[in-house]
Amino acid sequence: MSVMEGSPTPTLPTLQHSRSRSDSKSNSLAEKEKEPYEALTVADPVDDIVDTHVIQKAEDVSTHILFTRDDPDCPIITFRSIFLGFGLSAFSSVLATIYTFKPQNNTVSQLFCLVLSYVLGTAMQASIPTKGLWRYVNPGPFNIKEHTAIVIMSSTASQVSTTMEVIAALGKYALAYFQGFSDRWLVDLFYDIRLNTAVAMFQIFATQMIGYGVAGLLRTFLVYPTYAFYPTYISVANLLQSLHFGGALNAKRRKFFWIMFAAIFFWEWIPQYPFPLLTAVSIICLVDNGRSSFVRNLFGAGSSNEGLGLFSFGFSWSLITQGYPLVWPLRTQINSYLGMVLGYIVLTTCYYSNIFGGRDIQFMSTSLFSANGSTYDQTSVLTSDYKLNKSAIAEVGLPRYTTTFAISQLSYNMSLGAAVTSLFLWNWPELKKGVYTGMWIRAFGGMAFLKRGHADVDDPHYLEMKKYPEVPQYVYGLVFLISMAVGIGCSYATPTGVVLIPWWSVIFFTGPYSFLSASVVISSIQHLRLTCLLYAMVVFAFIISIFLGFVTATTGFNLSIKYAVQIIASFIHPGRPITVMYASLYGNASAFQTLYMLQDLKLGQYTKLPPRMTFTFQMAGSIVGSIFNWTMMHSIVSSHREVLRDPVGTRVWSGWNIQSLNSAAIAMGAFGHELFTHGKMYWMLPFGMFLGLFAPIPFWIVYKLAKPESRLARCAKYFHMPVLLLYMGYLPYSVNGQWWSCFVIGMISQWYLRTRRPKWFAKYNYLLSAALDGGSQVILFILSFAVFGAGGHAVAFPFWWGNPENMSADRCKLTDD
Repeated sequence: MSVMEGSPTPTLPTLQHSRSRSDSKSNSLAEKEKEPYEALTVADPVDDIVDTHVIQKAEDVSTHILFTRDDPDCPIITFRSIFLGFGLSAFSSVLATIYTFKPQNNTVSQLFCLVLSYVLGTAMQASIPTKGLWRYVNPGPFNIKEHTAIVIMSSTASQVSTTMEVIAALGKYALAYFQGFSDRWLVDLFYDIRLNTAVAMFQIFATQMIGYGVAGLLRTFLVYPTYAFYPTYISVANLLQSLHFGGALNAKRRKFFWIMFAAIFFWEWIPQYPFPLLTAVSIICLVDNGRSSFVRNLFGAGSSNEGLGLFSFGFSWSLITQGYPLVWPLRTQINSYLGMVLGYIVLTTCYYSNIFGGRDIQFMSTSLFSANGSTYDQTSVLTSDYKLNKSAIAEVGLPRYTTTFAISQLSYNMSLGAAVTSLFLWNWPELKKGVYTGMWIRAFGGMAFLKRGHADVDDPHYLEMKKYPEVPQYVYGLVFLISMAVGIGCSYATPTGVVLIPWWSVIFFTGPYSFLSASVVISSIQHLRLTCLLYAMVVFAFIISIFLGFVTATTGFNLSIKYAVQIIASFIHPGRPITVMYASLYGNASAFQTLYMLQDLKLGQYTKLPPRMTFTFQMAGSIVGSIFNWTMMHSIVSSHREVLRDPVGTRVWSGWNIQSLNSAAIAMGAFGHELFTHGKMYWMLPFGMFLGLFAPIPFWIVYKLAKPESRLARCAKYFHMPVLLLYMGYLPYSVNGQWWSCFVIGMISQWYLRTRRPKWFAKYNYLLSAALDGGSQVILFILSFAVFGAGGHAVAFPFWWGNPENMSADRCKLTDD
């Protein structure tokens, strides 16, 4: 079995010789007819699929769903790509920042950027003359490489930097030191640190760039091979090729795409605005009508931090798409749903059993609370320079998590440990091959690797890309060093003299390039057991940051090391919550930026965009995104400060992202020793990483003892403990009305259609995902500014049964509860 069907071990790539026929046909047509690139008709890879051929393996996806076709002469840097790239980067950055402050855990899909850029690009092609000087503005058909460059630039800008969330939590980040602005521009959420506007933007930009330096080390391991196929990017590449390559089948695909796009566009506004009950339909909640707190906690799902959403079905695609039901492999989805089912039991049982002393605190929230259930007053335990005031602890007391949030962190840490063991047990051949042939050669082989080929990589898409020069390793290194220097400078550029994070700590937490510096820092700590613990945790964090890239590349599933980083930082910087917040930023966010770069490099490989163009457009997108991230964040926080501070929020706005970040900084940063060391209330949370190491072992033993290919062996292989454990604690965030709908759609797509209708699946499944994502995000953007108050003024829809007053959207919670 394979990744797509459930095996933890992706089948290694084999070159599909059947594709050479299609490629040679494409080349001969190009030479013979000299027609425009978009007019060519080539053999479609779907033609090779028969009704009995099931898309199972990574190579099936890359060879039977995607073309390997390339035209090296396609113009890339054109007026269209620059104009639309910068325009859509600003647009997607604004939209992504809006989503950060929504109760739903939405992101801006690449498919959304793809659809808009295609509409605008083809409109420019049709409306701008092609003769005379105009030919420099409109060089011909809007081609796939222009389109891919725009998508990469705009989607990069849409990746909201964690730095923006940190700055939102810090406080008075208003327009620098200019006079004459009203008090509205001097707002704060949790602290009172005023950052210069330029400093804030440079911080956002620098922290995004740091992670890109590491990407150069991992290309051979996590981009070139077939097994690194990034499932969530298949639909993007598939749609790009369907829109730009000729042929009758692609004409049918385009028609199908636009029909689905229009249908979801006109549907999505109904659950989002006049009929929000459709976002979480629960028969049990409708019967209870907000009377029982137990029913609300277990079955409620209509508003932020309401309940776990058991048996609640959502009909809003902007929520359903959070589970990637049309994209994620079936094994990933099944394990995530099993984790949620386990979460229903564990979270409810632990809460009502008063585990972690949370029975007197509300059921779900990412905020911190006092023992009596009130919101914790963090200002009373911090000094003027934002360090812990230990004399105030006796009076104020220690902060507490909700039980569900504590269990969520425990499950998250367990999943990190399970990821390491799981990859060693199930994926050692691929890991060994990738590391020996790629990462260590690049890390320690100087510049010689640029002259060596990668003959062992036989991925058909990579072989087509060998004609294009790579970005030199020293460029990645310079980006890393310059960005780190800028980040260090910004940490000292506060008007009050508060150092956000020391320079040596930035170096310590910025990953593999500064890994050896950890020895110097840790060895200065005069405590043997603590020194050994920190050594072990730093090595663990370093290794796992590499392994998690493998998880994303093969399953589409993302994990992060944020809690591991926060625990390390809490011991290195005790009593300093802001420094812990920044340590998490540099230690974890940089790893995610590395993944974004690797994913875009893979998209470029699928669409044959030269690596240097991918790098250039991604850098440009990061610059534009940094500017608009800050600008839009400032506007939202200025207009909705009190709502964002509220542990519950509203149906439209919520500060749960920022609250979670601040809660971790206060709990781990200020009270790390008081809460997380052995014998304290939350000592089990960091210990979860150690427990997680053992979680995959029983299933591996059963697999080894069972008969090969027996039902028992296949069942043991199917369990993916990192995914299952993470989703056990995934529900105490955001709203939860979509997961049962995700399960139904995922089973239809990845089980029934993929196995019973494989040809339809290959033709239309990923296009359907693209159409639904694109149409729903377009209408949601319009609604955000038209009626939801993203620009400052909200227009509420009149109350009625489907839009209840003084109740949550699913009628499961009274608003005064």
